[in-house]
Amino acid sequence: MTRVGRDFGNTMQKEAVPAVAADVSFATNKFPNYKIGANNRIMEPKEDPKIPSMKDIVAKETAQLIEQQKRLSVRDLASKFEKGLAAATKLSEEAKLREAVSLEKHVLLKKLRDALESLRGRVAGRNKDDVDEAISMVEALALQLTQGEGELLQEKAEVKRLANFLKQATEDAKKLVEEERAFARVEIENAKAAVQRVEEALQEQERIARNSGSQNLENLMKEVQEARRIRMLHQPSKVMDMEHELRALRVQLAQKSMYSLQLQKEVYFNLSFKSLYPFLSFGYPHPGARTAKLEMSKRREGNNSCSYELDGSETLGSYLRIIPCSDRAPVLSECSVQWYRISPEGGKKELISGATKSIYALEPYDVGRNLVADIILDDQRFAVTTTGPIDPAPGLGNYVEALVRKSETEFNVVVTQVNGKDNHSNFVHVLHVGKMRIKLCKGRITKAKESYSSSMQLCGVRGGGNAAAQALFWQVRKGLSFVLAFESERERNAAIMLARRFAFDCNIMLAGPGDRASHGT
Repeated sequence: MTRVGRDFGNTMQKEAVPAVAADVSFATNKFPNYKIGANNRIMEPKEDPKIPSMKDIVAKETAQLIEQQKRLSVRDLASKFEKGLAAATKLSEEAKLREAVSLEKHVLLKKLRDALESLRGRVAGRNKDDVDEAISMVEALALQLTQGEGELLQEKAEVKRLANFLKQATEDAKKLVEEERAFARVEIENAKAAVQRVEEALQEQERIARNSGSQNLENLMKEVQEARRIRMLHQPSKVMDMEHELRALRVQLAQKSMYSLQLQKEVYFNLSFKSLYPFLSFGYPHPGARTAKLEMSKRREGNNSCSYELDGSETLGSYLRIIPCSDRAPVLSECSVQWYRISPEGGKKELISGATKSIYALEPYDVGRNLVADIILDDQRFAVTTTGPIDPAPGLGNYVEALVRKSETEFNVVVTQVNGKDNHSNFVHVLHVGKMRIKLCKGRITKAKESYSSSMQLCGVRGGGNAAAQALFWQVRKGLSFVLAFESERERNAAIMLARRFAFDCNIMLAGPGDRASHGT
């Protein structure tokens, strides 16, 4: 086959080639990139397989839509169909554009073939053969273009069918959406009606509850009262403590009555002593003479102590106060005071360390002992004593026995002093009295914690006013001590007795400064 050489334009006469008509329009501004294959067939270059055609894209999306139709929502399905319809419309427009371009190609090829025919009659020899070859190539190109037009028509028909299908599917989807919306509206109305019925039922129930609430409240109050009554019968309470106190007061009243009778007898003997004086002066004996002499000697011995007396109940939980009983008594603020315990074994006086005030709060260690207070001013010395041993607090023993059964008991306290210095904070602390140790906490913070030991001291506050009966002194260890105020005298004494009981179980004698605790405490 003869190929066209590079000097083809030099051998042809310029005036022999007619100009292209001005009404011809070209689809592109460059010549198509064709390749000549076997049998002089013009072959178009293969497109990049990575970029699919619009037809393949539409077909793929249609297949995906059909495949996912069952698991897509109605709204998503309608959106997919609308996208497919838009793609089909775009493909139809591209087909129309390609049809116009194909028509322009036919016109161009026809004019090119006419020009080559006119050129073939003017040339001869080798150039004529080249012109014939060019004419055959143009005819082959026209044939291929005709085939492409057939395929284009077929694609156009397929795209039109696909567009109609997508349009119908879109309409069906819209109808389905409308049906689903209507169904949703019905469901919403049903739900609203159900909610309204529930609200009406709740209102009816509230109305019934309000009507029956007063009766239920009365029944509940009766149950609470019954529960309180049962609790009072089975647990220590303030009512039981009051009953014990009443019993103790009755006993004390009986003792005071006997004491008053004795005083009346003494007064009778004193009055009768004057009438016995003539008999005594002449040496005649009288039955009441000896008794009168003894009474006079007792009064002479008690002349030094008659200037002061003790005021207060001689029962655990109270406090004793020294008060003057005559105008000749010295002022207590100018005197020094010291309290003592009189041991029941032998009557030995035991000094109470730190008890140097005119007021002394009784503590559990004083129970069963007599107390004596010495008032000293220069060379004068006065002494006041209790009428008898200190009595225990009514019901306190049973309360402590109930607390002993617990592994740990909590008491609400306020720290008034730390290491002898006043603490102005009024935060409530919790004192934990356990079987093995004592712990003081403020919320979750542990202020002090110590096991029972010989260096620990615990006793009531000795002096300091009326509130001393509700406070205790606790030396945790050397260098750390607290003064704790309790809610009541009962709680304070119970804490002291409970701690000493647990310390005794650990072979520790827990007492105050200077005290010599015995096993019987």
